[in-house]
Amino acid sequence: MDTVISEDVFFDGQVSFEKPLLIKGRLKGAISSSGDIHINRGAVVEAKIEAGRVWLKGSVKGDIKTSGRLELFAGSSMDGDVSTPDLVIQSGCQFRGRCDMPVQQKKSEESGYEN
Repeated sequence: MDTVISEDVFFDGQVSFEKPLLIKGRLKGAISSSGDIHINRGAVVEAKIEAGRVWLKGSVKGDIKTSGRLELFAGSSMDGDVSTPDLVIQSGCQFRGRCDMPVQQKKSEESGYEN
């Protein structure tokens, strides 16, 4: 992991980055990234999140939008709306909100190749 917000840190504001971020502490505000976000068990995030991919093991209150995968692990808590083309929800997590899954363009369509 390139950047870590440790357990004893509380951050209030906007975060913008490109490389992977691991959140172990508390973050409030907004997160914007083309990279990956890992939210650890015990971490508390109250923010609007836009990222490439998000792995949630802690708690999020706010909307999440990803261009890739969003994975909610057992024991995690998500209170907000999600927009992601790839969603994994494990048994034992809590999800309260709405889900929008935009259609991803297939590789054959991107390359112009047809089967």
